[in-house]
Amino acid sequence: MDIRLAVLSRGPRLYSTRRLVEEAKKRGIDVFVADPMKFSLYVADGSIDIQYMGKPFIADAVIPRIGHSITKHGVALLRHLEQLGIWTANTGQGIIQSRDKLHASQILARNKIPVPRTTYVRDIIDVESAIDFVGGFPVVIKVTQGTQGQGVFLRHTLHEACSLVQGLLLTGKSVLVQEYIAESHGKDIRALVVGDRVVASMRRRARGREFRSNYHLNGTVEKVDLPPEYEEQACRAARVLGLHVAGVDLLEAEHGPLVLEVNSSPGLEGIEKASGVNVAGEIVDFVASQTAFSEVDLDQLLRTVPGSGVLSLQLRNHPNLVGQKISQIFNKGSDIPVFALSRENKLIWNPTDDLLLRYDDVIVCYGDLNELRASIKNAIIGVSKTDFELNEKEESNA
Repeated sequence: MDIRLAVLSRGPRLYSTRRLVEEAKKRGIDVFVADPMKFSLYVADGSIDIQYMGKPFIADAVIPRIGHSITKHGVALLRHLEQLGIWTANTGQGIIQSRDKLHASQILARNKIPVPRTTYVRDIIDVESAIDFVGGFPVVIKVTQGTQGQGVFLRHTLHEACSLVQGLLLTGKSVLVQEYIAESHGKDIRALVVGDRVVASMRRRARGREFRSNYHLNGTVEKVDLPPEYEEQACRAARVLGLHVAGVDLLEAEHGPLVLEVNSSPGLEGIEKASGVNVAGEIVDFVASQTAFSEVDLDQLLRTVPGSGVLSLQLRNHPNLVGQKISQIFNKGSDIPVFALSRENKLIWNPTDDLLLRYDDVIVCYGDLNELRASIKNAIIGVSKTDFELNEKEESNA
């Protein structure tokens, strides 16, 4: 294949990095390992550039294996590559969203993906109410920034929980109190998502009295066949966080799967050995198939046109619009197209004007922002477009 592929990794001898390089070479791909800390990023008037170890960096695609300790620099590098039009297996935004456990949970919950009940604790006085909210003891206490099971604790009494939270807060950590799923104690499922499908999965079990099942904590792994419901939730979790390659950790609760975390740089050793699947090969094949197509940030693209952009309208915030047709909000012949409508975990592209709106719908529109806001305000509170524009001018003059 006529593709130049870079694997961004600080450890060329690590199992995952070696496997990606091996599979790329088998497919005739020009592949090399690049240390993320050895890049130089340049921004000048009207242009951007990048060098690796003092020489021009040339690649068609990159597979990021960004360690947790260099997340900030790694994300800056990926964003720079994205602006240069180089395809990345995971975007900088996707990585930074997935590594903040609170932010990831917020995005998942907003998209109706089931997660354990979670509370953000900012003060010791919040602990008792947080424990009540998640269902009582025992509770899981974790920091928002952690990896491979680090910073995750199980506590059984209020005294233990308060002492731990106080200690974490004093060290500057952001703390979460999370529901304990008893039926999933010491085990979870790791689903490896590539593109929009689960290519491999395994069940991880903790040893002894340890409740964390991470492979790096001496946990055991075994192959597991995922039910369709579990596969669907894993794929949706990776998708809404903006990740093409992800390890999705699922808990087996009585009422169905719960998404615990989403890992943007999943290790390949455990899951390849447990499942027998050539995961590295699946990743390389996916990257090769996608390299010719660069993803576009539509909002950023449209903002290059003065006054234009993308806005969304959540019907749950405007119940008076429920039951109306799109044509009643945006008049026919309007220059403001509704190019997508999100409904029940699906996107309806170019919805028809006579489509009746539902409570959980989200309308996505693009065009002139003033025109768009005027049309929405007219539909919501009955302010005409002319009056809206006059009010805007009066406010700006004031």
